[in-house]
Amino acid sequence: MSGQGANSDAMQPLKITLNDLPATSVLADRLASMLCAGDVIALSGDLGAGKTTFARALIQRIGGQDTEVPSPTFTLVQTYDLPDFEIWHFDLYRLEAPRDAFELDIEEAFVSGVSLIEWPDRLGPNLPSTRLDIIFAFGEEASVRKVTIKGHGGWVARLEKFHDG
Repeated sequence: MSGQGANSDAMQPLKITLNDLPATSVLADRLASMLCAGDVIALSGDLGAGKTTFARALIQRIGGQDTEVPSPTFTLVQTYDLPDFEIWHFDLYRLEAPRDAFELDIEEAFVSGVSLIEWPDRLGPNLPSTRLDIIFAFGEEASVRKVTIKGHGGWVARLEKFHDG
């Protein structure tokens, strides 16, 4: 995992290159250690760019490698009741309207759990302003991903610690 990011300007997004799947796991490990109840992570990128792979690595880092993490593509949400908080893994690709997310108890997730949201643009104005955006893009080679990380609200200061680590 190689990266460059902000030093004095905390609002600059972090740009990271993930050369392979283990690098994705390293990124998930580093972010997992920073999470607390109420956190929202918005995962964006094209189909197959690595959103679910990242979410699976993060959930297994917290819940243990034996934690089964199916894609929530058809169920729209999977929950994981873990010791410190519950993780809500949303895949909103098939969401027809932003208001439909409320049927998934997304408000409860925003307050009491950690929300991993694939296709966050489907929430429209309901996407919380305090969140961590992670955008996945294909790299030059099949195994490479380019990742952009941008914090909003309290995540700005937390990302400074992440970058220094």
